[in-house]
Amino acid sequence: MVTVGQKTQRELSVTEAMVKGYAEITGDYNPLHFDEEFAGKTRFGGLIAQGGITTGLLHALVAMDMPGPGSVFLSQSWSFPKPVFIGDTIRAEATVTSYSERRGIAKMEFEVKNQRGEDVLTGEATVMQFTPEQ
Repeated sequence: MVTVGQKTQRELSVTEAMVKGYAEITGDYNPLHFDEEFAGKTRFGGLIAQGGITTGLLHALVAMDMPGPGSVFLSQSWSFPKPVFIGDTIRAEATVTSYSERRGIAKMEFEVKNQRGEDVLTGEATVMQFTPEQ
């Protein structure tokens, strides 16, 4: 049962292999993720992970932790105040802000911080939990 105010967390250490694997799945070979010389000359100063890796952590949190299996996103609104670098450990926290038990729909707020406690993603989403019909 999901309740308003309920929270959960999930953590991920971002590796070079994840960045490569994400690119293989999506085709996102942006030089910001693979070309050290290019990325080093940007405001980031080095290689960064694709934003989809960070949001993927939230997909796992929703699908596996809260609301849990059978859950899908209906809408999302994300902001990325700082980049995630290869080697960073990121921790996502979700909080339920409203819940309709009849519809199985929750509104949730999210924040993802790196190991330095800096926000790398903030946002909100609406999720729905499906259950098998009996």
